[in-house]
Amino acid sequence: MEQLIRKIKGMVSLKAYIKQRDDLHFITVKKEQLELILSHLKNNEGFTHLAFLQAVDFIEDGKFQLTYMLCNYETNVNLGVLVLIDRDKAEMNSIHSLWAHAWQYQRELFELYGIDFPGSPRVHESFVLEGWDEIPPMRRDFDTLEYSDQTFYQRPGRSTNDPAEYMKEKMYKNYAASPMIRRDNE
Repeated sequence: MEQLIRKIKGMVSLKAYIKQRDDLHFITVKKEQLELILSHLKNNEGFTHLAFLQAVDFIEDGKFQLTYMLCNYETNVNLGVLVLIDRDKAEMNSIHSLWAHAWQYQRELFELYGIDFPGSPRVHESFVLEGWDEIPPMRRDFDTLEYSDQTFYQRPGRSTNDPAEYMKEKMYKNYAASPMIRRDNE
């Protein structure tokens, strides 16, 4: 893998490289260099499978991080290619010409995060959220509690419980008295 990383560094300026395990690596590239790197990895380095495309919202930095997870089945190595894009004008080139199924990931990211992929098939059609006209729900500035309170009828008798205390009471109330529990001090 080190040889591949040196080769990529000769092609573009890597912003970061992380070896998480022997079979899992991550590189960060500039937005303008993404298509070049993905194309090279697929056509020349055996990373023929796009396993997924996901986004992370770094609202504090005004950025989205896109992760393109690639697999090389011959070497059993996974390589995540990360790229940061501006959150305000969230747009990235489509890669559906490299991997035909990428349009589905891109369509999902458009609907859930508002990230546009110009030229991607059916990217502006509803994917899951038919008729949705609110801020994309996976953006961190989407207030799920406010949306729920405004959208759904609050049934009488509902109460909010602290999850940890509720679980102790409902599921584990007899835990301390159980004779099957081995205690270190006994």
